[in-house]
Amino acid sequence: MENALKAGSVLSAGNRRVIVTTELLPQTAARHIAKAIEQAIADHGRASVMLAGGSTPRAVYRQLALNPRLPWDKVEIFFGDERGVPPADPQSNYRMARESLFDAVPIPPDQVHRLLAERPDRDAAAEEYARQLPERLDLIILGIGEDGHTASLFPGSSALKESVRKVLAVVGPQAPLHRLTVTPPVIAAAREKIILVSGAGKAGAVAQALEGPDQPIQSPAQLARDGIWIMDRAAASVLRHQPPR
Repeated sequence: MENALKAGSVLSAGNRRVIVTTELLPQTAARHIAKAIEQAIADHGRASVMLAGGSTPRAVYRQLALNPRLPWDKVEIFFGDERGVPPADPQSNYRMARESLFDAVPIPPDQVHRLLAERPDRDAAAEEYARQLPERLDLIILGIGEDGHTASLFPGSSALKESVRKVLAVVGPQAPLHRLTVTPPVIAAAREKIILVSGAGKAGAVAQALEGPDQPIQSPAQLARDGIWIMDRAAASVLRHQPPR
């Protein structure tokens, strides 16, 4: 935490922004994630964690795997979204998480709940996964795309209006088109949200999500506006409210 505080953090508009160098982002985010896991276990004996895909989380998960204190036997893993590809496919979020985290920590395989988005009947797969989810996740880790999407909730998607179902089959704007994603109620109910962002290409989406008008239909990442946003300086470069360096 000390390095993160040196780099700067600020409370604003109901969210906490932690802005660090690109090099410090993985270890800073890993410390925040570990803290949330440890708190959940202290509170009720177990921790339910939902993972994000993408390049920024990959480095964070590798850093998290180096933490020798986390009791992985008390952690249940879920996924926020998945592409309609087999688990060994290079585009699979599960494969990324397995290579960067699961293969390096002693987590029981039956505590990792994979989204079966490659199944032909994705609606049935969505319903089955929804039944596995806890009523309220302890921690959701999310990212944000250059278009402002988070999980596989894309701008203008009807899934953003969902208020009952927890998981939906959706079609994305680029291949692989078919995906499964959690819905706004799952994000809203989470005890803790951590959003990981890096790169200047996402600076506009970050500013819209955190400081733009409240319009999650146009900026789905606003669903996690009240979370902890851990960003590198490039991703935070056009925010109006920034901590001092």
